[in-house]
Amino acid sequence: MPTPIALRDINWIRGALQTAVALEHATMPLYCAAMYSLEVQNYPSYNTIRSVLMEEMVHMAIASNMVAALGGSPNIQGLAPEFPGTGGLPGGVAPDLRLRLAKLSNASLESFMRLEAPEFMLNGRQRGSAYPTIGSFYEAIRAAIVVNAGAVERAVREGGPANQVGGNLGYLTFAADDPDPVSRLLQGLDLIMEQGEGTGAGSVETQREDFQKEGSHYARFAELRYGRRYAGAAGAVISRETERDFFTGEEIVWPVVINTLAVPEDGYAALLALDPQGPQVRKELEGFDDAYTQMMVALDTSWNGPVETWWPSLGAAVAQMDQMRVRSCFNIMRSEIPQEAIGRMRELYPREYRSLERHTDLSVPVFYGPRFVNNAA
Repeated sequence: MPTPIALRDINWIRGALQTAVALEHATMPLYCAAMYSLEVQNYPSYNTIRSVLMEEMVHMAIASNMVAALGGSPNIQGLAPEFPGTGGLPGGVAPDLRLRLAKLSNASLESFMRLEAPEFMLNGRQRGSAYPTIGSFYEAIRAAIVVNAGAVERAVREGGPANQVGGNLGYLTFAADDPDPVSRLLQGLDLIMEQGEGTGAGSVETQREDFQKEGSHYARFAELRYGRRYAGAAGAVISRETERDFFTGEEIVWPVVINTLAVPEDGYAALLALDPQGPQVRKELEGFDDAYTQMMVALDTSWNGPVETWWPSLGAAVAQMDQMRVRSCFNIMRSEIPQEAIGRMRELYPREYRSLERHTDLSVPVFYGPRFVNNAA
């Protein structure tokens, strides 16, 4: 049950922004799993997913800087989103979503579009929750900041123990001596919302000059789903019914995708037990998880360690990101799951079988994929 509006004070704002950090982070393994599954990493599809992923990293950094600006310490090391998810994103956002780590497919793109959707693109049932979209969650934070503007400004002036990270990389930071810290915080929220969903009111486009007319995250995933660039429709307003008419531009050729099995609840444990190469595959999976864990620890240190170490800590996180890509693309995803084990999928995963089948073609060779286990959480 969401906190009543009347009780959304400065403490609620700090907690909601920490949830925003968790929410932004939760999107990243999903997009990474799809991006890694591309056989060749120079397709338009790869570049599209990578562009969204990089912006989600920026959004997480902005949210972390907001937490720090208000005297909090962003918790990154402890983040551990559950996949497969059963109730949407952190904070109760988009609770109808059932998210899986999976290869790029129409099924995954439909999930990504739902994840990034503006509220006007939802059906009545989806709109019925407290936070049907990411944007609606940020709107609640925005409204609380406006109502508590005095307390918010005082908190920024007082500062806190955590660092402001990424100012020299173009991330929004929030200084104690800012002449209008409340407006600066609202600017950060508006940037995140527009980049994800568009400008709203019947549009999935962005208008900020610094976005260079790049489509919203929703629009970019829709381009991949429909296989065509966004072209607009003169005099028309995009809606659930008219959406396809807006994606009629240049064709986007579907890439070659490695047929990874969507990660089941047990992290492949039942399949590994049947695989003669199971010990070696498990070692690769754990190596990826170790790199992921080290990345999360390094990011946490960037915000919560000594101020002089935030830059090298961020560099260490980037190095682990590269390790994750290499381990996934060149090791894990080259390990085929034995056909005998695939033939027993319905027996091994009776509750999950239909969902796994929806995200994976079980009629052709199937491979393992990364699990994104944060051992530091």
